[in-house]
Amino acid sequence: MPALCRDCLTSFEQGPRCPACRSPRLVAHAELNSLTIAHMDCDAFYASVEKRDNPALRDQPVIVGGGTRGVVSTCCYIARIQGVRSAMPMFQALKLCPQAVVVKPRFPAYVEASRAIRAMMEALTPAIEPLSLDEAFLDLTGTVRLHGMPPATLLARLTREMETQLGLTGSVGLSHNKFLAKIASDLDKPRGFSVIGLTETERFLLPKSVRIIWGVGTATQAALEAAGIRTIADLKRWDRTDLIARFGSGGDRLWHLARGLDSRRVNRDEKLKSISKETTFNEDTADPDILDGHIWRLSEQVADRAKAKALSGRTVTLKLKKGDFQIVTRRHALPDPTQLTDRIYRAAADLFSAAPQGPFRLIGVGISDLAPEAAADLSRDLLDPDAPKRAAAERATDAIRARFGAQAIIKGRSLR
Repeated sequence: MPALCRDCLTSFEQGPRCPACRSPRLVAHAELNSLTIAHMDCDAFYASVEKRDNPALRDQPVIVGGGTRGVVSTCCYIARIQGVRSAMPMFQALKLCPQAVVVKPRFPAYVEASRAIRAMMEALTPAIEPLSLDEAFLDLTGTVRLHGMPPATLLARLTREMETQLGLTGSVGLSHNKFLAKIASDLDKPRGFSVIGLTETERFLLPKSVRIIWGVGTATQAALEAAGIRTIADLKRWDRTDLIARFGSGGDRLWHLARGLDSRRVNRDEKLKSISKETTFNEDTADPDILDGHIWRLSEQVADRAKAKALSGRTVTLKLKKGDFQIVTRRHALPDPTQLTDRIYRAAADLFSAAPQGPFRLIGVGISDLAPEAAADLSRDLLDPDAPKRAAAERATDAIRARFGAQAIIKGRSLR
């Protein structure tokens, strides 16, 4: 059976240790050298960047998030051992792990690390489909001819270089389609490398819970269980027409995935649909000045992300969550796309003025109907003659911040 040493990249027949360097970090599989679709997922990415940049945190349980009423963005594996999970309310996470060090997110640092990893991927293949800052699909078809080594070896080299050059680790899933590659990458975290071959697909899937299917959350799982479907084996016993009749177009997807069938290609040009940012308050608030300050800061963060991605958005969205967890969403379509904080803020503030009264526990701002930045802010608002001056001031501010740092110029509104 083909085997690969993940430390020195030696290929050999299966054994307990690498014959070259004696490392036990091996991956062995009958189809190891023929599979080409991979999913690479960084391990506890935000927390790993924080530990890399602050060695004092290395042996500490680290939670990246904010406030006692906020949620966990991510956490390190030490905190996960205590039961902490991403998206968990912060108060619950701190009950489970009271000794945790809570760190506020530093998105510029995460973006910089993500770009460095992406550059390493680009050296392997142009067929990359990012899912977020810390994970991506790769299609490595044809890389044997290009690089002189099979995809598995290239992936092992990628994770080794991430660790030695960037101080970050990742886990790899290798299979014959995207669905199974993503499942595989989560089987042996952290620093894992798992393979699901074509011949073992059915045997692997049948005993698994339907929750293993990407996109099956709590609500979908409950609906499936109400139909007597708890495992992939249960799902596979249903006829395709019956699944479609019961679950609509989602039933057809379930029928295919239960058989390990996924014809989606790794799509480099998969388009981002929206850019948004939200914050949860430590205490519910109806204070208009505090809320206005948050709307400005969120608009600024959304605009910064849009500018970084060379995008603009035509529709501005305001999201509010009340103390009783009722969610209120309002949208406004602009005459043309924008990536300017000023225009996003003014649209969101207008939406807020017409929204139900608080208090609120969460507020969010976003843009959608995305377009290239070349289409941004082309029209003139005759009812707002000062808009071009504010736009020019914002562009000048961006230039100063790019040269002297994000704190070089701060709007007074953002201090509320």
